[in-house]
Amino acid sequence: MTTMINRMLERYLPERRIFVRSENDTRYLRLTPLTQFVGLSGSAVVIVWVTIASAIVLMDSIGSGNLREQASRDLVLYEGRLKQLAAERDARAAEAAAAQDRFNVALEQISVMQSELLASEERVRELSKGIDVAQANLRKALRERDEARESERLAMASANGEGTDAAGITPEEMETTVDILSTALADIATERDDMVVDAYQARSQAENLAVELRIMEEKNDRIFSQLEDAMTLSVEPLDKMFRAAGLPTESLIETVRSAYSGQGGPLTPITFSTMGGPPDPDSTRANALLDKMDRLNLYRIAAQKAPFALPLQDSFRYTSGFGMRWGRMHEGTDFAAAYGTPIYATADGVVTFAGWQSGYGRLVKIQHEFGIETRYAHQSKLLVKVGQRVSRGEQIGAMGNSGRSTGTHLHYEVRVNGRAVNPMTYIKAARDVF
Repeated sequence: MTTMINRMLERYLPERRIFVRSENDTRYLRLTPLTQFVGLSGSAVVIVWVTIASAIVLMDSIGSGNLREQASRDLVLYEGRLKQLAAERDARAAEAAAAQDRFNVALEQISVMQSELLASEERVRELSKGIDVAQANLRKALRERDEARESERLAMASANGEGTDAAGITPEEMETTVDILSTALADIATERDDMVVDAYQARSQAENLAVELRIMEEKNDRIFSQLEDAMTLSVEPLDKMFRAAGLPTESLIETVRSAYSGQGGPLTPITFSTMGGPPDPDSTRANALLDKMDRLNLYRIAAQKAPFALPLQDSFRYTSGFGMRWGRMHEGTDFAAAYGTPIYATADGVVTFAGWQSGYGRLVKIQHEFGIETRYAHQSKLLVKVGQRVSRGEQIGAMGNSGRSTGTHLHYEVRVNGRAVNPMTYIKAARDVF
């Protein structure tokens, strides 16, 4: 077979000999056509492989450059988006503060209107009593007038008799009596006319007060409507945020209320009724608004105690999310930034661990309300100690590369009753509120 292949290749690759001379003899190497073919084929394969490998390396270098440029552009876009979200958060906070101020002003107006309503009710009662007294006096005057007329009639009848009645009254005495009765009747008529005028004025004043009360009620209705709209716009985003984070809002509110159960101040239920009866509609609406305000304040307290904030305030990028990674469960979210970047607590709580823990490296654990715990791993230094109470936004350490880590980053975990949950659930839920 070899001989036949050599004969076939000999036409294109004739046999060659390479002579090698030494001091004592001369030798040569015989290159058959098959040997030459194998050598040339191997060289061609090596050249093709080198060419392809070089092309691959070149393309990979170009692609890496494009990826780096794309990553840079994405970083710039993300930083811009982060600044925009921060501005929106500040705007929402300013709007919430403005709504709080408007609500306080409205409460002051309601207090003033309550005083005016009480004064109006007092005036109405006084006018009613005055009208009753005037009517009683009028009835008394009319009764006295009728009695005087009856006495005058009897006196006139007696005067038309024999000059002296059965009681021995003379005509002169009768005339004097008639004059006295006439004067009394004139005084009674004048007093009656004055009473009629006073009653008319009292009715006019009562009608004016009724108009003022109706105008005040309409003004109250507009104020209540504005306050109800403001409370709805303030409470609904917070309620949606807690529900998106999977927190039971009612039990959460009850937990916060039990810890903040003091009474008094502007949130104490009020009443506009002065008769000791059931509350009127305005009082019911005001108490409903106070309930919503109370719920808003409880939500804000709860928001400070749940991890709705980001652990970083400087520029960063997400490097790994919550879920399966390399066949194992990754129980947190990774944030990459420069070495030493400040790390902040995401909610109010108490530090339960601050030290070195196996793969976590330098680790801080913070226990929050509602059975929530947050963890901050791979830090370069720790700024808190066990038992310390921290607030949301307070710095607890700096980003590093300690423990089982492939580069500088923060491993951030959220656990509810000991079970790891996705931290982005809380961060995304708060994105439209803070």
